[in-house]
Amino acid sequence: MRYYATSMLALALALGATTASAQTTIEVLRAETTNVEKAINEQAAKDFEALHPDVDVKFEYLANEAYKQKLPTLLQSDARPDIYYSWGGGVLRDQAKAGFVEDITSQVGDEWAKTYSPAGIKAFTVDGKIVGAPMNATEVVFWTNLALAKKAGIDISKIKTWDDFLAAVKKAKDAGVTPIMVGGKDKWPLHFFYGYLAVREAGEEGFKAAMAGDGKGFAAEPFVKAGEDFKKLVDLHPFQPGFMDTTYEQASGRFGDGEALFHLMADFDYQGAKDRSQSGKGIPDDQMAILRFPAVTGGKGDPKDTFGGVNGWVVSKGAPKEAVDFLAFWNGPKYQSEAAAQGAYIPTALAATSAIKNPFFRQMAQDLAQSHYHQVFLDQDLGADVGATFNDASADLAQGVITPEQAAKEIQDAWSFH
Repeated sequence: MRYYATSMLALALALGATTASAQTTIEVLRAETTNVEKAINEQAAKDFEALHPDVDVKFEYLANEAYKQKLPTLLQSDARPDIYYSWGGGVLRDQAKAGFVEDITSQVGDEWAKTYSPAGIKAFTVDGKIVGAPMNATEVVFWTNLALAKKAGIDISKIKTWDDFLAAVKKAKDAGVTPIMVGGKDKWPLHFFYGYLAVREAGEEGFKAAMAGDGKGFAAEPFVKAGEDFKKLVDLHPFQPGFMDTTYEQASGRFGDGEALFHLMADFDYQGAKDRSQSGKGIPDDQMAILRFPAVTGGKGDPKDTFGGVNGWVVSKGAPKEAVDFLAFWNGPKYQSEAAAQGAYIPTALAATSAIKNPFFRQMAQDLAQSHYHQVFLDQDLGADVGATFNDASADLAQGVITPEQAAKEIQDAWSFH
């Protein structure tokens, strides 16, 4: 009995020593992602902990909408994460203005910044201060099910303009094929249509003028035309039944199950649609293709302009120094190269781009390299409030309950008061 008590005491002391040695916990919060990326994140955490026995790294994942809703509250509390996922843009600028982010410029240095693409570092720099690190660049494309395209007699290589795309939608419906899968309940997937059409109609100069408050701003003619272009699609009833009750995650899985011809989504849906499909494998790569968003005849935007994101990580105010050390360790070329090789995302670390094996990602990387203007997701770039208005307007247009003129005016009114 004495031996048992002594053993228990030794075990308790050992456990106490182990607990005491893990003096710093780094909490990382991420919007839900693929199993491939999660595995890479966990491996990076284990590798860092092995080098730093006094540090414990914990990842937490939340569904996309839950993440967006919970993060603002967390950042105002003592429970805020040390590192959190960000789409950059106006939302990040608002967070910096509110004092929620840490200036890590002096901790990372110029040489570290040079390991990323200039656009990537710019996306995570606010008022000249580096507040995080870019992870990936994204391009929104039409993921395409080639088996359904064949069934409908559609050659996607011939889709060059918006009118060509509308004709393909009609042809798919005539063949009994659901043209487009969309997660309308979350609204932001619908903003990809309205937003990309605005990029095609207004172009870079049009967006600069609108953001500067010149003329009618976001109520100017090109933005009204974008709504009219979207309405032409909506009038064809292209989406699956009940699209406004379908979340992004559900739409992603259903596209992976082969239920629709197109899914307008960024590169992250390549693995996401596979993971969320019933088989866990999704559409075979040889039965899938990507279609760049078509040009709009008469639009002021360059057909090579891209719409998507430069996503990454932000260090929150008051985070321990070790959080910056882990970010530099984990978000560097080594693990980004692994992610690129496994098709998790298109990396922003310059030394990692050569590791891209996925042919779809290579094509997107080429598109991004050729693009002279890359517009970040508008629900992020315009800030939380105006971004929410843009999403609402997109959903209202998709349901036919608002006119293109009303949608443009609502966005402009929100921008005027932001």
